[in-house]
Amino acid sequence: MARYVIPSWDLPALPVSGTGALFPVRRIHCVGRNYADHAREMGGDPDREPPFFFAKPADAVVPDGGDIPYPPQTQKLAYEMELVVAIGKGGATVPRGSALEHVFGYAVGLDLTRRDLQAAAKEKGRPWEPGKAFDKSAPVSTIRPASEIGHPSSGRIWLEVNGEVRQDGNLSQMIWPVPDIIAYLSQLYALQPGDLIFTGTPAGVGSIQRADELRGGVDKVGDIRVRIV
Repeated sequence: MARYVIPSWDLPALPVSGTGALFPVRRIHCVGRNYADHAREMGGDPDREPPFFFAKPADAVVPDGGDIPYPPQTQKLAYEMELVVAIGKGGATVPRGSALEHVFGYAVGLDLTRRDLQAAAKEKGRPWEPGKAFDKSAPVSTIRPASEIGHPSSGRIWLEVNGEVRQDGNLSQMIWPVPDIIAYLSQLYALQPGDLIFTGTPAGVGSIQRADELRGGVDKVGDIRVRIV
């Protein structure tokens, strides 16, 4: 007798640098407005707002980027370049001082956003899923293990669209660094191996169109290329 009543699907996963192994993706947590300049450009106040989070489905991951279809029901597709944390050890209410012990590695990713749908949801006090959690909305690069690169707390984070630099910041500009994010998030959810955390984007977000080519990265972590088709 078959175990499932409908055909099952492959587990979403990301390649791990230097190995033939894959990192299975369980959940995707995303931090909003984690760079002061970006918080201001989005109308927020970085000095008073605590961290907040939203989610994307695991199957929104696009390993190593590539061609991304322009999503339906939007006229304002936006990019957000981010450092991504891959959790390798679970835990709840994780102390800040031991938070990095839970990190398997790091990658770079794009939080693609249907900005017009997100704005409409904000205006009406509705959930963000239509604007954030659509198909192929989370291209993510190969993961670099922390055992190889350590835990980057500074370094350039950047994005080009058609060869023009649009975002150019530094990880040191995060309002809540990675240990703070893990400690705070683990009070809301029990983190598990396979979780990804998008850590926020620097200033310079904007819209993209079909045929646009995006390339971005984080120093010592990696880079990613995406084409909107």
